[in-house]
Amino acid sequence: MSQLTSYQKITLLFVCFLLMLACETSRDQKFNDRKVSFNSDWNFYLNDSIKDNDTIGTATQWRTLNVPHDWSIEGEFDEKSPAGYGGGALNGGLGWYKKTFKVAVEDSTKITSITFDGVYKNSEVWINGHYLGKRPNGYIGFQYDMTPYLKYGENNNEIIVKVNNSKQPNSRWYSGSGIFRNVWLETTDKLHVAQWGTYITTPKVSAEKATVEIEIRIKNQYAASKKATVTTTIFKEDTKVTSVTQDITIGGNSNQTIKQNTEVETPILWSVETPELYTAVTEISLDDKIIDQYKTNFGIRDFKFDTEKGFILNGKQVKIKGVCLHHDLGPLGAAINTRAIERQLEIMKEMGVNGIRTTHNPPAPELLDLCDKMGFIVMDEAFDMWKQTKTKYDYGNDWDKWHKKDLVDQLLRDRNHPSIFIWSIGNEIPEQWNETGVTIAKELVAITRQYDKTRPITAAMNPPVNMNIDEVTLQFEKKNVQFNAIAKSAVLDLIGYNYAHQTYEHHQKNFPNTPFIATETTSGLQTRGYYDSVSDTIKKWPVRWDLKFTEGNPDNTVSAYDQVQTPWGSTHEATWKVIKKYDFLSGMYIWTGFDYIGEPTPYEWPSISSYFGIVDLAGFPKDVYYMYQSEWTDKTVLHIFPHWNWKAGQTVDVWAYYNNADEVELFLNGKSVGVRSKKGDDLHVMWRIPFQAGTLKAVSRKNGKVVLEKEIKTAGNPALLKLTADRNSITADGNDLSFITVDIMDAKNVLVPTANNEISFSLKGNGKIVGVCSGDPVSHESYKGSKHTALSGKCLVVIQAGNQADNLELTANAKGLQSKTITITTK
Repeated sequence: MSQLTSYQKITLLFVCFLLMLACETSRDQKFNDRKVSFNSDWNFYLNDSIKDNDTIGTATQWRTLNVPHDWSIEGEFDEKSPAGYGGGALNGGLGWYKKTFKVAVEDSTKITSITFDGVYKNSEVWINGHYLGKRPNGYIGFQYDMTPYLKYGENNNEIIVKVNNSKQPNSRWYSGSGIFRNVWLETTDKLHVAQWGTYITTPKVSAEKATVEIEIRIKNQYAASKKATVTTTIFKEDTKVTSVTQDITIGGNSNQTIKQNTEVETPILWSVETPELYTAVTEISLDDKIIDQYKTNFGIRDFKFDTEKGFILNGKQVKIKGVCLHHDLGPLGAAINTRAIERQLEIMKEMGVNGIRTTHNPPAPELLDLCDKMGFIVMDEAFDMWKQTKTKYDYGNDWDKWHKKDLVDQLLRDRNHPSIFIWSIGNEIPEQWNETGVTIAKELVAITRQYDKTRPITAAMNPPVNMNIDEVTLQFEKKNVQFNAIAKSAVLDLIGYNYAHQTYEHHQKNFPNTPFIATETTSGLQTRGYYDSVSDTIKKWPVRWDLKFTEGNPDNTVSAYDQVQTPWGSTHEATWKVIKKYDFLSGMYIWTGFDYIGEPTPYEWPSISSYFGIVDLAGFPKDVYYMYQSEWTDKTVLHIFPHWNWKAGQTVDVWAYYNNADEVELFLNGKSVGVRSKKGDDLHVMWRIPFQAGTLKAVSRKNGKVVLEKEIKTAGNPALLKLTADRNSITADGNDLSFITVDIMDAKNVLVPTANNEISFSLKGNGKIVGVCSGDPVSHESYKGSKHTALSGKCLVVIQAGNQADNLELTANAKGLQSKTITITTK
């Protein structure tokens, strides 16, 4: 062989580089092909929502749509709905989905499965007339092997899904109905990593080194035994970090779990500020050919809950500043959309939130993926009830047969997420007060520890301990302490408090050996933009949880000053003052981050959505949002409220939330009305002044120097519309969303805070309007319409991109107002 020239060497190196890239590309392609979206082009039919006619036939009128899909959100609000106002006054019913599809001939030697991330509820599935199974739980993912029943090379494979949400009430909030989470078609070799088949832990973590332990469940569906090589490579973004290889022999038609160990040098740790992720790619090879590839994202972090110091992450004390979130996405209903979830989390992050509780069921996988990437401390909750029901047709009816399977599947699915730090086995369980609850709790804890020993287990108890508290001195007598049976049993790793904030400071006396977490707190109530005339009187609405509420406001509003609470809860300020005071209180999850459909406490019909949220149903912050922002972030905050449109001479309470300053001075039309400073543990300051039209100006100062200035002006009559998109450019993938805020302005471009005009919308281009909302808990207008009435001068419209790049033109019109058009580019 002759000597290669320099040019030939360079060419050879370049060819090798291209071959290497091709190998990497094919490897990625193989992974991508294992699991593909199965969301498009379903046919849907809804039987009579009330009479529950369990039939379909050749004359059935099918409608074509994409999933995720929630049929209930498309209906009309109905006072007589079996779901009740607690369920959002929207009907369930019985629905059918079907889809025809083709499976390639070359896949006939492989395994083809279908995975549903969640179907609400009582789903049953058939493929080509063969029954695959039933899953009552609407919140859990499940998979069926379709291989034996498929017609390869033909395009008339038919899958049918029956969804039965007709027996109601089965939920204490709005559940939604249908295939409301993603669907996946998964194709694998007969030798492959099983569904949710990896488990990655990092038992030893230091700045110098992290030990990584990997458990892999391998499934062999060949009749013969196989000798294979299993390689797991860990990447940090695109850079290879380490790799481990193992040869195995696995018997025919059998499963095998193997363990691999490796180390990561100088690991980059996951934290809420820097949520760094690693990726483990597990490959199975036969005869030097890669036949299966399975990707697992994970994080490296060290944490513990301590009886003295609370929550410690990577050696640093971190206060959990969390919120509870229900699964609905406001006007989008229960049909999940990744961008909509991301927007909710962005709004929470901006407030200073670092924790999410998945109330009260397993969440969509996309929520956990986003929490991993964005840095949230997640409490992953399994059940809202055990065997004893809370509503007539709820999960308690399925408990005996399904609870173990559902819990195990949740643990297998979720346990690699670095954002999850706590497992919750239940919320406000009726059995918590007796030994039946202790027995069930012990079973659930044992199951959880079997599948994950790395995280503490709690239950959201209301309360863990009953104490005869003196409202003035907050003192109690030992003889009056009554312990919750589950809390007293010592079966839990964390004592989870729902409310009872007066008892928090006594936690170390009551539970000296078990750390604290406030699983659910506050339950403050507000309507965005509405204010009662006197703000410094605390109201408890309803008077008692089991009594009909007969007080309140005629229009079912609640003051947006932090002054209205439930009798079991508190104002926002009251609970946070306690949590921030003591190191041993690891943190809190507030009820709730966002308003949600259903459970309109303290009211009944005509209210149909909640008042609990710090942010309303449309995603617009209420005023208390800025109290948390001033306490929970490093941002410099000065927020004054209410609006400045009142009757002449009317006495108005003006509040200010502020930070990074010593004082705030308030000016009305240029004249000072006083300087206020927070005293003691105050979280806001207040002025009580007569209204005079004009400009209200607040100035915060530190050491005599101006920090921030904020103004509120009296608005004139509504004159024009202002459109603001959260993103003016989105992806043309058929899923991406732009959330457009509509503000009603006067002729001088000042927001009109009392405006409630009806706004109509029209859209040109390859996209569609998928949601409209104002955040009004009493509105019965459809969230899926093309018009909506504003609340306190604001409204939201949600635009979804089509599958082709285009310029979308949204036009908003309101009678007597100047119309407005905004352009959203899809790429």
